[in-house]
Amino acid sequence: MAPSRGPQPIARELHALLNNHKGAVNVARYAKGTAKYILTGGQDRTVRLWNANLGTEIKTFTGHGYEVLSLSVSHDNAKFASSGGDRSVFVWDVATGQTLRRLSGHLGKIHAVEFNEDASVLVSGSYDSTVRLWDMRAQNRQSIQTLEEARDAVQTLHVGSTFVIAGSVDGHVRTYDLRMGEMRSDFIGNPVTAVIPTQDATTYLVTSLDNHVRLMDMATGKMLNDFTGHTNESYRCRACFGHGEASVVCGDEKGLIWAWDLLDGKIMAPNPPPKAHHKVITWTEHHPIDAGELITCSADGTAKVWRTAEAHES
Repeated sequence: MAPSRGPQPIARELHALLNNHKGAVNVARYAKGTAKYILTGGQDRTVRLWNANLGTEIKTFTGHGYEVLSLSVSHDNAKFASSGGDRSVFVWDVATGQTLRRLSGHLGKIHAVEFNEDASVLVSGSYDSTVRLWDMRAQNRQSIQTLEEARDAVQTLHVGSTFVIAGSVDGHVRTYDLRMGEMRSDFIGNPVTAVIPTQDATTYLVTSLDNHVRLMDMATGKMLNDFTGHTNESYRCRACFGHGEASVVCGDEKGLIWAWDLLDGKIMAPNPPPKAHHKVITWTEHHPIDAGELITCSADGTAKVWRTAEAHES
């Protein structure tokens, strides 16, 4: 897509309503590859697998004793990790619906869990202010490394090929270079709820509890752009990139899905956007390859698949 054309319009036509959870839905993740499937995790302690196109539930994964707050799908879609109030990370086999292992060591609820590119390492971030790395190929169930720099709960993680980014309630985004053994900290100033880097890992998008989403330079920690208009002061919301990283999308506490042009930071029409959920939108994730689809989930008990008018009809 030529940059001069600007970002493509955001998907706003409701394509599928996923409403089998009882209580808040905290996270919704696309499967890898062509991403025909979606995993959701909720307050009802379940993880559910859905067909995104049909909006039908395929399987329910039960085993958590507390609410599910985070999910990460492996590169081959064969397994996924989940975490939440249990203080253990659960690793599941998708085909059998069974847990392959439970990784314990954290002292508080686990807000974030992420696989690396080939699912050989799993990283978790907790209310106990630590980030733990787990070797998925080892028989040993102990974590192989613990990162203890955060001074408050770790809310969000991104795992790159050689680096881990952790965002904390203490207002910092910390980037760990695992090869060099170095850490860089960017002070955002308010609790950080989501961090997503661009694919080239030169910049990252950070969501924080001051009604701001910011684009930051990953090498220098300098702010490159600032996106405002939405409401996000109390709950974990998640901004992400739209298709082709040409836009920024974020569901907010009023149930609205906001979109901005990445380059000029202007709000994309309609402004204000229509109400998409009745309560706070807890997670927003754009489809990894399709231009016209994204998913949101909410404290209102639903997850929703959105498509552009053209994609919705096809």
